[in-house]
Amino acid sequence: MKDLFSLKGKVAIVTGGNGGIGKGITRGFAGVGADVVIAARNPKKTAEAAAEIKKESGVRVLEVEVDVKQESQINAMAKKVLDAFGRIDVLVNNAGMNIRKMPQDLSAADYDEVLSANLRAAFLCSKAVYPAMKKAGGGKIINIGSMTSIFGGGKLLPYGTSKGGIVAMTRALAVAWALDNIQVNAILPGWIDTEMTQRARIELEGLNERVLARTPVGRWGRPEELQGTAIYLATAASNFITGVALPVDGGYSVNL
Repeated sequence: MKDLFSLKGKVAIVTGGNGGIGKGITRGFAGVGADVVIAARNPKKTAEAAAEIKKESGVRVLEVEVDVKQESQINAMAKKVLDAFGRIDVLVNNAGMNIRKMPQDLSAADYDEVLSANLRAAFLCSKAVYPAMKKAGGGKIINIGSMTSIFGGGKLLPYGTSKGGIVAMTRALAVAWALDNIQVNAILPGWIDTEMTQRARIELEGLNERVLARTPVGRWGRPEELQGTAIYLATAASNFITGVALPVDGGYSVNL
């Protein structure tokens, strides 16, 4: 039974894996035996995260500097992973960004930048790892959505559009690649305490109070609280689950 939740001998890529939710998931994968790839833009931050994970878990950690808005860099990332490990078993599309403005104040460039980083990149990363997963006989892709995949926000138009698109893309890829034994699922985090949401609490007046009032458990989530869900969706325990979007939100999305 314990092997159902093991990633020993597997290789997992986490984009944006050097901080916040991504780092929490990367640490979780390493803790159950995966060799992990931290794919992110900030090499100093990545090196710090890699050193921490190596010390904790003793697994191999590959650091890859990549801007997921650049298709050439994504393809180079996939090649580096295959050159280093010879396989890719799990991909977590976590890297993302936000620009908080009212719709009338958004430029086309603002909109395009967020959609490129959050949605286009997830497609390109998935496409880049597909050949290796198919050749190996299967794999797992986990896309990180958001509460904005479900709900609207006046200052969150491009972000919400990208995260709603993540759910639609998850379903399409799940159907397209099912016969290749590639399961594609999404996690929809609730309000998690990260650098991004700390900025949101400054930029969006009253956000902290609204989150606490609506979240039944009465607090913000922690990045490590997504580890169990990510491990489940990355391991054999979820082999017959594909195309789902699973909230991990302390009850936020079900609370009237």
